[in-house]
Amino acid sequence: MEDLSPRPGDLEPIETASLDELRSLQTERLCWTVRHAYEHVAHYRSALDEVGVHPDDVTSLDDLARLPFTTKADLRAHYPFGMFAVPREQVVRLHASSGTTGKPTVVGYTRDDLDTWAHVMARSIRASGGRAGHLLHNAYGYGLFTGGLGAHHGAERLGCTVVPVSGGMTERQVQLIQDFRPDVIMVTPSYMLSVVDEMERQGIDPRSTSLKVGIFGAEPWTNDMRREMEERLDMHAVDIYGLSEVMGPGVANECVETKDGLHVWEDHFFPEVIDPVTGEVLPDGEEGELVLTSLTKQAMPVIRYRTRDLTRLLPGTARTMRRMQKITGRTDDMIILRGVNLFPTQVEELILATDELSPHFQCVLDRDGHLDSMTVLVERREHAPLPVAQEAGVRLRAAVKARIGVSVAVEVVDPDTVERSVGKMRRIVDKRPRR
Repeated sequence: MEDLSPRPGDLEPIETASLDELRSLQTERLCWTVRHAYEHVAHYRSALDEVGVHPDDVTSLDDLARLPFTTKADLRAHYPFGMFAVPREQVVRLHASSGTTGKPTVVGYTRDDLDTWAHVMARSIRASGGRAGHLLHNAYGYGLFTGGLGAHHGAERLGCTVVPVSGGMTERQVQLIQDFRPDVIMVTPSYMLSVVDEMERQGIDPRSTSLKVGIFGAEPWTNDMRREMEERLDMHAVDIYGLSEVMGPGVANECVETKDGLHVWEDHFFPEVIDPVTGEVLPDGEEGELVLTSLTKQAMPVIRYRTRDLTRLLPGTARTMRRMQKITGRTDDMIILRGVNLFPTQVEELILATDELSPHFQCVLDRDGHLDSMTVLVERREHAPLPVAQEAGVRLRAAVKARIGVSVAVEVVDPDTVERSVGKMRRIVDKRPRR
């Protein structure tokens, strides 16, 4: 793979500033954010009054722990525009979540917010190895989902040539990659697997493409998946993180020269990790739930937003700003199976260690009498005959029992059998009857 380490002068001064400089900037911006939210958002004024904290009381980063959390339920309770801190007429764009579990969460952006978003996205693409003049194939979905437009404007800000393909039409994705010869692709990791499978179906060696960098996000994926991608495509596979409620993609990103966790762009987003049960702030290095506070958002500031993503904070390496470990799962994606906590990423790691099985899988939950049960539905690889792959399924079942501590069934199926995704992969299929 090509060395895409940054050249002298590529980085912004804040990316390598001293910790003292960074903390001073964060403190100034935190004080502004708390006051802005208190004065212009009824929810925050009520929430801070309830805990007896006034914006004048917030004078340091340590004071953040005194403030109440914000949850997705709060955003839904004030649907659609009740969390905005500016008049709706000053909001130049709206995005929203899918709303599959209730009302969608609506987010708004002023013109300055869009400028900030493009800026941090450009920084993220550059950290991944993208450069001005690169051709970037954007297969994130466009529309209310923040991925497509967020990536698009960040790439243009960096100086890339953008191919706005969006998701779907997998055969056409492959054709455009062959014809346009992009340097960078931005897409969910699960859909990238579908694109690679289509290349191989057409007789194209994925390692022969022009791609140098894949920037993958919007769903948890493992380092084993990284190795799979890099081996099959001969390119750098880099992780990006974000969420609509805080900004969209571009909250944190891996640096291509280290690939050792995602540097949080702390000049715009302040991270904490908490115990998901007690809400206690955990020291850096301990795993818990990621909480984020925006520091520069005008239209919709968020204070201590509970992301439900599980990670840990680590010291900076390639940049001054702290790193967050790759997301290991979500508190709301955790499967509790007969008293054992299990995440789909744990199953993915075991599948990727089994040569006969592909990364296309789903965890299917059902109920047998009074007990919950789970079946891992997984495709065999093309080169593995079904009987051989079924033997590998037996080994996978034993590995899940040995590593995770719970018994599951494994059903091995033919290629192209498991549901494909053009966006976020549905890893959990819950067939349990509602009580």
